[in-house]
Amino acid sequence: MKISTRGRYGIRLLIDLAEHLDESHVSLASVAERQGISLRYLEQLAVILKRAGYIRSVKGASGGYVLTRPPEEILLGDVLRVLEGDMLVADPEGPGKDENKFQRCIRLLVLDKLNTKIARIIDNKTLASIAGAGHETYMYYI
Repeated sequence: MKISTRGRYGIRLLIDLAEHLDESHVSLASVAERQGISLRYLEQLAVILKRAGYIRSVKGASGGYVLTRPPEEILLGDVLRVLEGDMLVADPEGPGKDENKFQRCIRLLVLDKLNTKIARIIDNKTLASIAGAGHETYMYYI
């Protein structure tokens, strides 16, 4: 599993909107400039995120976008699944597929466990928990 630019940039767009909650709306041009992402690509991502109900647009000459819910209510896993599809390392074995002992062993002991751990991590992180994380300051004790 690899998270594509669609997933990474979509999350960055939502984090940027979360970090600017005090503003009535945020233009995609300002997000593009701050994040170093193509405006045209952000526009495509905004359509997907708007359709999924994570953001809404503010019309007008100085329009922009705003989150539809508080960042504490937006799960990273849900957003990634909208942008990327499932977040599985390997598809689960479906009915009717022949699986030898070796394949079953690898699936049960490795792949299913990876899928579970990935889901546990991304489904327990909210947008609020990762917004601002890059701005942490570190305290050094001597």
